[in-house]
Amino acid sequence: MSSRRDFLRGAAASGVMFCGCGLLDAAHAQGSGRRTAVAVNGKTVKVIDTHAHCVFAETLPLVDNNRAILLPRVRGAEEALIEVQQRFAAMDKQKVDMEVLSVNPFWYRRPRDNAAQIVKVNNEKMAELCAAYPDRFAGFASLTLQDPQLAVQELEVAMKKQGLKGAAIGGSVADKEFSDPAFHPVWQKAEELGAVLFIHPQGTPELAKRFAGNGWLGNTIGNPLDTTIALSQLIFNGTLDRFPGLKILAAHGGGFLPSYADRSDHSCTVGPAGCDPNITLKKRPTEYLKQIWFDSLIFSPEAIRHLQAQVGASQIVLGSDYPYPWQMAPVDHIFACESLTDDQKLDVLGRTAAKLLNIAA
Repeated sequence: MSSRRDFLRGAAASGVMFCGCGLLDAAHAQGSGRRTAVAVNGKTVKVIDTHAHCVFAETLPLVDNNRAILLPRVRGAEEALIEVQQRFAAMDKQKVDMEVLSVNPFWYRRPRDNAAQIVKVNNEKMAELCAAYPDRFAGFASLTLQDPQLAVQELEVAMKKQGLKGAAIGGSVADKEFSDPAFHPVWQKAEELGAVLFIHPQGTPELAKRFAGNGWLGNTIGNPLDTTIALSQLIFNGTLDRFPGLKILAAHGGGFLPSYADRSDHSCTVGPAGCDPNITLKKRPTEYLKQIWFDSLIFSPEAIRHLQAQVGASQIVLGSDYPYPWQMAPVDHIFACESLTDDQKLDVLGRTAAKLLNIAA
């Protein structure tokens, strides 16, 4: 297997270091140079946003040039096609030193071979972008999860050759929950490689009829619900017992689960008929939350306080969802949290993510 250096040397030789995502010459890799270091009580920190998105124009021909697949009609979507100086300016304004980029999975219901092509382009372009600007971007790989054996290979290449930090995945794949044994080889490989799996929801389209009407409920409720279901399935079906070293990062503060997690500890006591007598968990359901990481995209200091009480400040990392304007001042959001000590703020802003993702702090 060739090394990451061999891979990137080949990419540069073929000219792909200048891809359609708007990369400038790699010689300008240091970014805008206008950043002011963020400090808490005199201690500076490398601010790492673990929840930031991009798409690559090179995948357009693979989806019949349907831009709506890559760029849905929501604010900020066009900026997902990265033009680096524009992105650097936005990051500087947010006081963010580094973004950990991910592509929202849109290929799970596409034919396997087409999905594999999309994933290959995504991972190659992500690796090029992160190699060109290593002080500003890190990346999560894409995976063809409808073919778990292929996904295992993709994850290994992403981690060993392409320098990526793990993989961004949805909440389920083609109506299969991640607790399905078909996915065990993927989680085993992720555990072996130390890969972080960033669970980013894709909604719950089966509830579309109930979500109709005002409020964009398919996202407002549907996305956090998707994450809630995914995490609950991994907990209750014993997946996290089987793979105790699995590193999971849950978007949007883990959906609704941390807000009402204690109910999970009572469910099989109250309704044993709804539980599998062949599955005996090694600890209470709420205890598994303390081995999952959660981003800070939950909008208020009170929400952070409750998440902190439920999972511990050590499990929270910064997340903005950029370029989508859910939280345009993610650093200020953490500074406003009186429940966090100065040291905990430094951890949330970047130190925990640096350790989790093996990023130089």
